Amino acid sequence: MSLPHALLTSLSERAGSGSELARRFDKSIGFFWAATHQQIYRELARLEEAGWIESLPAETGRGRKRVYQVLPAGTAELRRWIAESEEPRPQRDALMVRIRAEAAVGPAGLADEMRRHLALHEQKLALYRSFEERDFASDTDSRERRLQYVLLKGGIAQEELAINMAREALRVLEG
Repeated sequence: MSLPHALLTSLSERAGSGSELARRFDKSIGFFWAATHQQIYRELARLEEAGWIESLPAETGRGRKRVYQVLPAGTAELRRWIAESEEPRPQRDALMVRIRAEAAVGPAGLADEMRRHLALHEQKLALYRSFEERDFASDTDSRERRLQYVLLKGGIAQEELAINMAREALRVLEG
């Protein structure tokens, strides 16, 4: 996946200014595709140069705030990308390597880091569960809402898996 496609997706859901897009990104797509606000602004300029989006001056407000919207060429690119075949990418997780390293060299104090990771995953799971209660307690009849819920349930499952793995690793580490 690439940042341009993540931004096209977000703008396809709703047009907005760069700052609005960055805030929305942090609260949605940012949970599974990280980007800094500087990267977002740089990519918006590239998308506009490619003819995939356009920016219009905001009708109200001050400053140089511009509202971005997807052009037909951007929608065509997003459709092309959606249909593209892609192999799953190998996971890169330093904590997994640390567990393997502790197995190889013996106790090295990994338990504290595992407890910290466990707490972070528990917090994220609680956040995802709050999204589930707030956003999907009812009205998941549309295709769009059902697909969004599938994505959220995937995030919940990943956090549950990480929590279970951290707890099991802690049982071994704390012996």
